[in-house]
Amino acid sequence: MARVLCAGHVNWDVTLQVDRLPGPDGEAQIVDQCQSGGGSASNVAVLLAGLDVETTLLGSVGADEHGWLAARELDRAGVETVLVEADDATAVKYLVVDEGGEVMVLGNDGANEAFTADDLEPGTLDTTDRLHLTSQRPATAVALARRATEAGCPVSFDPGRRLDERDYEPVLAAVDLVFLNQREADIAAEAGLLSGVDRVVVKHGAGGAEVRTDGETISHPGFAVDPVDTTGAGDAFAAGFLAASQSGSDEYALAVGNACGALAARTTGARLHAEWRDVEALLDIGPGE
Repeated sequence: MARVLCAGHVNWDVTLQVDRLPGPDGEAQIVDQCQSGGGSASNVAVLLAGLDVETTLLGSVGADEHGWLAARELDRAGVETVLVEADDATAVKYLVVDEGGEVMVLGNDGANEAFTADDLEPGTLDTTDRLHLTSQRPATAVALARRATEAGCPVSFDPGRRLDERDYEPVLAAVDLVFLNQREADIAAEAGLLSGVDRVVVKHGAGGAEVRTDGETISHPGFAVDPVDTTGAGDAFAAGFLAASQSGSDEYALAVGNACGALAARTTGARLHAEWRDVEALLDIGPGE
């Protein structure tokens, strides 16, 4: 069985479903709400565990109720954790979602970037099949990527919306696989950040996704679903792609990734709990159905 180490944010999410996203000085009606764990690395780790991948999560939380709730949820999902207890409060994100599944995020970092590469026990990456990095402090990401390279462990990276705000160039130079949306891919390409990356996966939301490698592009059109909440769909895609790529081709990994993203888009909240039977049911229906 493959083993993946995810490193990044551990949040507590409060999701507010509204009748519409209000404009400046506007108001919207809350029609439903829920709370659960969140954070890109955490979301990927939970779904990987559901897809039978041995998964460890490196992150940090505060010594408070939200941190306890997040840690308990990860444990119940079957994720091993290395959680640093920080002085700051656990990061809480408020996700405002309209009836079409579009999202607005409010929040602060809190304790979710208090961990460092030194919090990982020596030798951990020697028995790990992949290190997956998400948006976090560049210094931490670089240190982890370099330790993985020394251990012969491949590294994937999903920088998220902060790609144009942080210096991730040294991180991208150390990875073999990167996940980006089209906006992020355009930013990275314009800055010349992708020349050393073997595989670039570009997510197109409802339009599917593609893998770019050695001048070749492999595409998958995605699956037609009525979106409820697109929060975390990109994380679900990455988890599905990583789980499938352990034993399959890029074509298969794209299909599984898109299936996981579609399942997430029709689920409220950023966290998708799913198993292979859920993914395979959507694969059997096929794209565009």
